[in-house]
Amino acid sequence: MKIESSIIRGAAWMILSGLCLVGVTGVVRWLGSELNPIQAAFVRYVFGLILVFPIFLKFRITKKRPQRIRLLAVRGVIHGMAVMCWFFAMTRVPVAEVTALGFTSSIFITIGAIIFLRESLYPHRIIAVTAGLVGTILILRPGIQVIDSGSVVLLVSACLFSCSLLMAKTLTKTESNTTIVAFLSLFATLVLLPFAIFVWKAPDAWELFWLLVTAILATSGHYAMNRAFQISEITALQPVMFLQLIWATLLGLIMFNENPSIWVWIGGAIIIATATFSARKDRSIRTL
Repeated sequence: MKIESSIIRGAAWMILSGLCLVGVTGVVRWLGSELNPIQAAFVRYVFGLILVFPIFLKFRITKKRPQRIRLLAVRGVIHGMAVMCWFFAMTRVPVAEVTALGFTSSIFITIGAIIFLRESLYPHRIIAVTAGLVGTILILRPGIQVIDSGSVVLLVSACLFSCSLLMAKTLTKTESNTTIVAFLSLFATLVLLPFAIFVWKAPDAWELFWLLVTAILATSGHYAMNRAFQISEITALQPVMFLQLIWATLLGLIMFNENPSIWVWIGGAIIIATATFSARKDRSIRTL
């Protein structure tokens, strides 16, 4: 009963996370016609930096410093570049396709973990990566339809986000979660600053309000995701992540009159299924 209860509570947190993150995509897509995506990304991270400012005050009071400030800085640069790519893509790519291609992060994480973290190359991981690439091809369908530049940039973003996540995994060995989150907000904001200045247009109060909403939704979404992973195993939660595609489809249909093709659904389902398969196999290997 305890296991079933943890799965249900974890799934509830993951559903909340999915709704929040899809909401971020919708708001950014809507603001894309008014604000440059790089400026929108910068303002969103400024609000995020304000939210974590008390953490820096704590550092000043305790005089405690991060042990791996250089890796924190490199991660912030990579994450900032990923955010720029992601915000740009969201203004050009249908909401459902953004969500489906975002699932490719699991593919890049697997590849990166094998190359950079020296994790074992098991046969099921090769199968998962191959099948995930097939799912991606089905979504993009090169040679059958023209691939939008936004889709290409979105894949670059997924790759960069994966690098950021792998660095976060390494940083958890020496740094606290609050330190990692705070310095990510700081360095990502600094990376976005010069680009935002170049395209800056004074946002009105309404645009600032919605960018604040974006920051709150993004922060809440990642908090809910972390809570889900604390409560339940990732293997039980990954199928729930596919619900994001449903929320994204409904949002795109209602707000932007977007109707994704069946290939987005099929490709997204393949990517999620292979990620779930790989995670379950990894779990069975760890328990041997």
